[in-house]
Amino acid sequence: MTIATIGALFLKDFGEAAGVMIFFKVGDFFQELAINNSKKSIKALMKIKPEFANLKKDGDIKKVSPEIVAVDDIIIIKPGERVPLDGIIIKGSSTVDNSALTGESLPVLVDVGSQISSGGININGVIEMKVEKIYSQSTVNKILEMVEQASNKKSITEKYITKFARYYTPLVVVLSLIIAFIFPMFLTGGYTLWIRRALIFLVISCPCALVLSVPLTFFSSIGKASKEGILIKGSNYLDGLKNIGAVVFDKTGTLTKGKFKVTEIKTFNDFTENQVLNIAQVAEFHSNHPIAKAIMEAKKIEISESEIFEYIENPGYGISVLYKNMSILVGNKKYMIVNKISVPTQDESDTTVYVASNLELVGCITVSDEVKEDAIKTVQELNKKGIESYMLTGDNKITGTKIGKYLGLKEDHIFSQLLPRDKVAIFKEIKKLNKKGVIFVGDGINDAPVLALSDIGVSMGKMGSDIAIESSDIVLMNDNPYQIVKALDLSHFTNKIVFQNVTLALGVKIIVMTLGVFGIVNLWLAIFADVGVSIIAILNASRILKTKI
Repeated sequence: MTIATIGALFLKDFGEAAGVMIFFKVGDFFQELAINNSKKSIKALMKIKPEFANLKKDGDIKKVSPEIVAVDDIIIIKPGERVPLDGIIIKGSSTVDNSALTGESLPVLVDVGSQISSGGININGVIEMKVEKIYSQSTVNKILEMVEQASNKKSITEKYITKFARYYTPLVVVLSLIIAFIFPMFLTGGYTLWIRRALIFLVISCPCALVLSVPLTFFSSIGKASKEGILIKGSNYLDGLKNIGAVVFDKTGTLTKGKFKVTEIKTFNDFTENQVLNIAQVAEFHSNHPIAKAIMEAKKIEISESEIFEYIENPGYGISVLYKNMSILVGNKKYMIVNKISVPTQDESDTTVYVASNLELVGCITVSDEVKEDAIKTVQELNKKGIESYMLTGDNKITGTKIGKYLGLKEDHIFSQLLPRDKVAIFKEIKKLNKKGVIFVGDGINDAPVLALSDIGVSMGKMGSDIAIESSDIVLMNDNPYQIVKALDLSHFTNKIVFQNVTLALGVKIIVMTLGVFGIVNLWLAIFADVGVSIIAILNASRILKTKI
C-alpha cells in the first residue's frame, strides 16, 4: 500500500493516492472494530480474576492479594465478592454464581463441606473457607493461562496462510517491478502506463483479507466458546474438530454424575451392616475416589485416624490398611481373589465393593451412580453426525453394559473392568479402526495417559483432576458432555467461514489482478478488491460472535 501511494504521487494522481490511504484507513478501522468485538467475550472472562482475599488470622480480617494466601489459610467471602481461591467451606452457607466459569446461569447452593472454585461470585451469605490450593494452582488462574496461551497454537489453515503471505508478498512486489519496467520494453504504452498498471496490480495483490480474516475467525470462535464454558487451548484443536470419526468417553464423572450413594449392604459371617460399613469407612478414610466418598457419607461413624497404618491404594483393585490390629481389604472381586478370599457367586449390578477383615469376607456394599441429563442426547447427536461413541470404565461388565445400553451405545463399543493400562491399550485399538481423528473425554487422574494419546483430549473442568485438565486440549467448565456437540458444530461453522473468506479473497484478487494487467480496471476498483474484500471477510468472520451454537 505504501509503494502504491508513493507511486500514485510520483505519477501526480493525487486523488488516487489519497484514495488508497483513505480506503486503507477505513479498512483498518473496520478491522480494529471486528477484533475488539471478538475480544469482548475473552475480556469478560478476564474479569473473573480476583483482586483480593479477606484473610482471617488471629481473629483479625485483612484484605490481601490472593497470591500471598497459603494452603490451609482461612478466608472470608462476603456477599457480592468474587471467590479468590479454591477451597472448602468450613462455616456459613450461600449461593454462588459460577456463570463466568461454566456458562450456567443457575446459582449453586453451597454449605459447610462444599468445595468451591475460584472465579465465582458469592451472592448472599457470608462464608468462611479453608484454602486448598495456592493462587497459581487455582481454577481461575489456570483458566486465564489457557485463554492467554490459546492464540499461540495456530490452526493448520492459519499456518498455511501465514507461510503463504511470507512468500506471496515479495513475489507480487517482484512481479509488479517486472510489469512496470520489463513489459514497456516489449509492449506498447510506455513506462507511465505500465507503472500505473503495476501499482494497480500491487494494490489488488495485498493479502490483507487472507492474513487478517483467517486468524480473526479462529480468535472469534475461541472467544465464543469460552463464553459458553468451553475452553479451547488453541485454534489448532478447534480446527481438528472438523475431522472427527469417534468420541471415546470415560464413564464416571463424564457420562455419569460421579456422585455415588450406597444403595445396599450385604453381610456375611454374622457381621452387622454397621460393622461392615465401619470397616469399609476405615479403609476409605484417606481416599478421594467418588465411591469412597459415597461410603464415607453413608453414615457418620467415629474413626480414630491415629490408629490407621500402612494405607496402600491399588488403582483398579482396592485398598489395604491396618487398623487396631485388624487387617482390612476393601475393593472389587479381583482384589479379593488376588488375596485368596472366597467370594460368593452373585449378580453384581452397579458397583459392588467387597469388605474383608483379617482375610475373611464380612460383607459387600452396592454403590450406584446417576447418568447425566444430557448424556443420552450427546450420544444421539454424535450418531446423527456419523461419529462413533465408545465408553471405557473400570466398573464390572454388568454395570458397564447396563449404563452403556441405557445411553444407546453399541454393545461392542462398551468396555468394562479396565485398569488404567487397559484403557490405553483399548484406546490405541479404537484409533487404529478410525481413519479420522478420535476424541477422548475424561476427568480422572487415570485418564491423563489416554487424554495425551488422543487426537483431541477433552476434560471436565468442575470435577476433573488437575492432571487431566493439564493433559487435555479442551476443558468443559460445566462438566456437561453435550458441550462436545456444541464444540463440533462451532468447528464446522468456523471452517465454513474460513473457506468462504479464502475463496472470496483469492477469487476476487485473481480476477481483478488479471484485469488490472490488461488495463481494464483502475486504481479505485483495485482498492475495493483489497480493502473492500478485507472488510467483507472481517465482517463475515465476526458473524461467529452473533451466531447461536
